[in-house]
Amino acid sequence: MKLISENLHIISKATKEAVLNRDEKYIKNLLERQIATKPDWIDLNIGPARGAFSGSMKWLVDIALNLTDIPLSFDSTNADEVEIGLKSVSNSDKCMINSTNADFERLDRVSDLALKYNCSMIALTMNSETGIPKEADKRLELAFEINAVTDEKGIDNSKIYFDPLILPVCVDQSQALEALNTLRMLKESFDPQVMTTIGLSNVSNGCPKELRPLINRVFMVMAMGCGLDSAIVDSFDSELLRINSVIETKIPSQSYDYVYISLYDMMQNFEELDSVTYDKNDIEQRRIIKTAEIILNKKIYSNSYLDI
Repeated sequence: MKLISENLHIISKATKEAVLNRDEKYIKNLLERQIATKPDWIDLNIGPARGAFSGSMKWLVDIALNLTDIPLSFDSTNADEVEIGLKSVSNSDKCMINSTNADFERLDRVSDLALKYNCSMIALTMNSETGIPKEADKRLELAFEINAVTDEKGIDNSKIYFDPLILPVCVDQSQALEALNTLRMLKESFDPQVMTTIGLSNVSNGCPKELRPLINRVFMVMAMGCGLDSAIVDSFDSELLRINSVIETKIPSQSYDYVYISLYDMMQNFEELDSVTYDKNDIEQRRIIKTAEIILNKKIYSNSYLDI
């Protein structure tokens, strides 16, 4: 599965200040750390990029181009900043726009850019009127609406990365399974197939810090079993990257890797969780299974679910 590194974002107070103050040393260090993890894209998240942040995409792109040829993901609600970024690279066909939703004005502008620069685009299965639908089939309807626009413009389905959107398990636990169901439906409903992605850290947002990496990793593996093609991830989570490689290669290096592989196979084969065998005396294997139970809505989430 392809990975989009999420670690340069102005949600971080330190990164926001670095972008605002044009702190090249900070940004260069942050980019170099991401480059070392070898992601498939590096996301440049600058938010609305207005006022004092205007022009920040070009500044970030210029720094990145001096360090790497890894394709960039241009992440801003300001389409003008996104286009400035696309104009600044020579490999726009390998880059990505993050993102649009089903609102026509935004969709029309972003899809025009995707067509013009032959780049990929992330499409969120939501709109401003209804927000994020709770049902998988409603999200699929929005995906069809988006695809009708991109298809009419002649954008290949392989360039469209649909994001089914994940709500945190600590907010609405049922939505983790709904997102997995949406992934399956997205992969089955288009010919030729569309691509899929998720903002992985959203599934654990609001959970205790010590739980978040495990929830992210288990959900990622289960989503891969449902046909996930890419994910926006914390590329500084080396264990997450290792597990992604384990699933890709089916070559385990830890005793608990067999549980991750079994979870992937379970989702791919539409099986039940009780088909997964594991060593109940192994603490890490128990933790993985308990997390899978939460994601599948089989046990009620609490911040102490691993201790129950």
